[in-house]
Amino acid sequence: MELRSLRYFAAVAEELHFGRAARRLHMTQPPLSRAIRQLEADLGVALFERSPSGVALTPVGVWFYQDARALLDQADRLRAKAAAAAGSATLTVGMLSDGSDADASRLVKAFRERHPHVDVQVREADLADPTCGLRSGLVDVALTHGPFDETGISVRRLRTDPVGAVLRGDDPLADRKVLRLAELAERRWFRLPDSADPLWRAFWNATTPQGPMREGPIVRTVQECLQAVLWNGTIGLAPRVGALPPGLTFVPLADAPPATVVVAWAGSRDDPLVRSFVRVAAQTYGAAAGS
Repeated sequence: MELRSLRYFAAVAEELHFGRAARRLHMTQPPLSRAIRQLEADLGVALFERSPSGVALTPVGVWFYQDARALLDQADRLRAKAAAAAGSATLTVGMLSDGSDADASRLVKAFRERHPHVDVQVREADLADPTCGLRSGLVDVALTHGPFDETGISVRRLRTDPVGAVLRGDDPLADRKVLRLAELAERRWFRLPDSADPLWRAFWNATTPQGPMREGPIVRTVQECLQAVLWNGTIGLAPRVGALPPGLTFVPLADAPPATVVVAWAGSRDDPLVRSFVRVAAQTYGAAAGS
């Protein structure tokens, strides 16, 4: 069993959509579908249930994903250690999925111009870990949103984004210019896993780390959030960045605090590439000095 096959499987398991997974892997859908079918044939089990509406993990697929994800994370750690031992100029950047952020695109261009020979590896994180693998040592630096537990982590605040409710286009509140949290109190919300950082989970559910817990489906990726709204009419908070898929709308919330875009790194780490990345990010996003 090759790690490449496991990465293909993990991408489909996390996106629950072959097209999105193929785009994420920078490949076309047919070879991805063939690779997944070959993996299932090699294992002798079905990992996905396929239907016209999409794909879902089978019970076997659910536990297989947990072990596959752990194996892939360990492989990433080994790769990083080997590169460090060889003295290679490598920087691993953790990011939450948001390819539409113009500031992030400018950051990529500016950093590549400054460090054209550095091998930059990007690790896309799910919503259960706002540090994007930083706390577990999978990445060198993270570009993410706060708030989260900053113990042992250095954080530079880059930008604030207004927060609003993501609603289905036919929702009774979709035409409103602005909403208040009290108007959404009785609705079903998408929510983050119980294992997620308490500060992070509470912020996106407009509650407190001590509760109460919202009622609604648990989501782990941005796509799962959007699909929960489209399919089930749930709601949740999101920063106003980029464009939403057809059928969804964003309504600002008058009484929700803004989300903060941050660059974060291990507080004890003194790495020239990390320091340079933080500086370029601050310059690109126009962060105020001393923030």
